[in-house]
Amino acid sequence: MRTQITSGVVFTTPASLPRGRHVLPREQIVAAQRERMLIAATELLAGEGYRGFGVREICARAAVSRAAFYECFTDKDACVHTAYDRFIAVFLDRLAANSGDDWAGCVRDFVGSYLGTLQADLVAARAFQVEMDALGRAARERRRTALTHLAGFIRDLRTRRFPGTGEPAPLSAYIGAIYALRQIASDALDAEDEPDLIALVPELSDWLCRMVDSEETA
Repeated sequence: MRTQITSGVVFTTPASLPRGRHVLPREQIVAAQRERMLIAATELLAGEGYRGFGVREICARAAVSRAAFYECFTDKDACVHTAYDRFIAVFLDRLAANSGDDWAGCVRDFVGSYLGTLQADLVAARAFQVEMDALGRAARERRRTALTHLAGFIRDLRTRRFPGTGEPAPLSAYIGAIYALRQIASDALDAEDEPDLIALVPELSDWLCRMVDSEETA
């Protein structure tokens, strides 16, 4: 199983900071340390589970001091939540580029972007699709907010670009479809070291379309 994030997908591994005396501005140093801590927390969450690490392990993996950690985050949960928020922001940016020519094409693009982002960084995917829920209520609230936002995005996209094809479907139908997509992806990530998520796109696109079609629009 992979143990390191894929740089450039959700997080970007910073260049090594120079040792000894240097002229780098303080802000650049803190930003690099913060990114390394987000990466470390993500890798530890994916590999050890939420209860398997703490601030000490994050600092050791990121090669930063505890003082540097607490300059950026109040505790472990704050660090993990910040990493999760980045993960969701990347999803929203990628999904916003949807360019399908029809409703079915939009769904394929959406599912392809969703699964493709997970496939591109399996470590971040496992951390935030499989292990994140162990953080408790605050994490579940973040998940609900994120998935409801995704559901609203795809519903509004349909209404805006293909008026008359989706008005009868309530938001709850879209939320249910997003939850189903997430769960199938999460199960694949949990069951296999190297899942082929992209292979799921055709089948999932087809039945996700049907989940949000009423008799009037089918």
